Order: sequence, then C-alpha cells, then structure tokens
Amino acid sequence: MLVNSSSNSWAIIGLSPPKSGRLCGYKKLYIPYKNLICNISLTNIKCSSNLGSRIGNIVSCNARRRVRYEDEEDEDDSYGYNEELAILEMYSQSARGEALIVTAMVDDQQAEVLIFKGFSSCLSYKTSPDPSTSVLPKRAIIKLIDRIKGPFDPNNIDYIEKGLTFQTFTSRIAPTNQ
Repeated sequence: MLVNSSSNSWAIIGLSPPKSGRLCGYKKLYIPYKNLICNISLTNIKCSSNLGSRIGNIVSCNARRRVRYEDEEDEDDSYGYNEELAILEMYSQSARGEALIVTAMVDDQQAEVLIFKGFSSCLSYKTSPDPSTSVLPKRAIIKLIDRIKGPFDPNNIDYIEKGLTFQTFTSRIAPTNQ
C-alpha cells in the first residue's frame, strides 16, 4: 500500500517478506516532495502453498518525472510545467512501438521534441539534465505532432501519421483512455 500526502509529505509502504502472500508491516518514510504525480495500479493475486491458498493484492506505483521539492523556489515562473507535453509523454508510455515528434512554438522560435517511452528530449536545443524540468515551457504552443515507428532513427523515419494538431491527436486517443 502506498499513501502519498502532498500536504504532510509522507508515505506508507506495505512490506512483505519474499515468497509471502500477506502484508507483514508498514514503514513510514519521509518524502521531501511537494508535488509528486503517481500512477497507482492494484492487481489481485492468488498465492498457493502447502498451508492453503490466499488472495492478496499487489500495488505498484510509477512516479512521473515531475517532482517539486518543498525548499525549491520557482526561480523562473514563466517556464512552468507543460501539461500538454505530459499528456503526450503518458501516451508514449503505453504506445511502445512508436515515438512522437512534436513541433512547438516557444517565443516565436520553433522547437522540435522527440518523445519515446515516456521521456522527452529536445532536438532543437540542449535538453536540461534535471528531470524535474519540463522540456517545453508552459507558454509553448504545440503546433504539430508526428507519429513515427520507434525507436527513432533520424536517417530512416517511418511515419505512421504526420501533421496532427494536439486537439486531433487527443481526440483520437481519448477512447483508449476510458
């Protein structure tokens, strides 16, 4: 079990010994995060042994790369967090056989971003080594999205779809998210 409280900044993680189907204890951890985005999935399992069978739960948490520390001050509020880029990163995690090339405008300059398996990298300028920094600022406007077969090979780009707007792209993937 994982409980994440952004106001109190703590988590409880259920611990089990190896080869055991039951929850044995809890460990309280201090997490210095103000804002952590998690995907939590719950899976039922059945454990069989000489003593009988039990049904238990497995909880897994996949944390996204957007982490804000409590002592961190927003030095550049104009940069911000790009929610549209985060949606595209989440899509690319589930679409394993493809990558996305995103063309965006940032302050009247064109920027190209490659998104593959949930991670983005800027092709137009240097990508920040800090994983908590969004590749595109909040003020960026996504113009076009190209779906290509992954992994990305710049010498041989195999397009699935080319020139999609963000609205068209999200309307096509919306039925798969429900």
